[in-house]
Amino acid sequence: MYVNLDGEAGLVAVGLAELVRPCLVAPWWQSAPGRTAEEVLAVADEYRRDLPVLDRRRDSAARALGIAPADLPSEARALARLATLSRGPVAAACLVVGNDGDPLDPLFGTGR
Repeated sequence: MYVNLDGEAGLVAVGLAELVRPCLVAPWWQSAPGRTAEEVLAVADEYRRDLPVLDRRRDSAARALGIAPADLPSEARALARLATLSRGPVAAACLVVGNDGDPLDPLFGTGR
């Protein structure tokens, strides 16, 4: 589960192995919810400008974890999986409830 300070929460992985992949290929994924595809690309581009060695570090980290870089998902596929998990049946069973007793807004909500 991921919970942010904006009152949103969502299931982002089922197990550590699944969590590692989006963190490797789209480490800026937390900036994706609520953005258009163009805005997400802009966030990714900015991240790459700030960290030009991102791909090399990603591949090195993947190999250190026993993952072939070629087996990593694309950024788009990793984000799609995050969105799917956030709205899926497992997420429905893992609601995070705020101080007011109401569930927090979905991280990758349908109304955003």
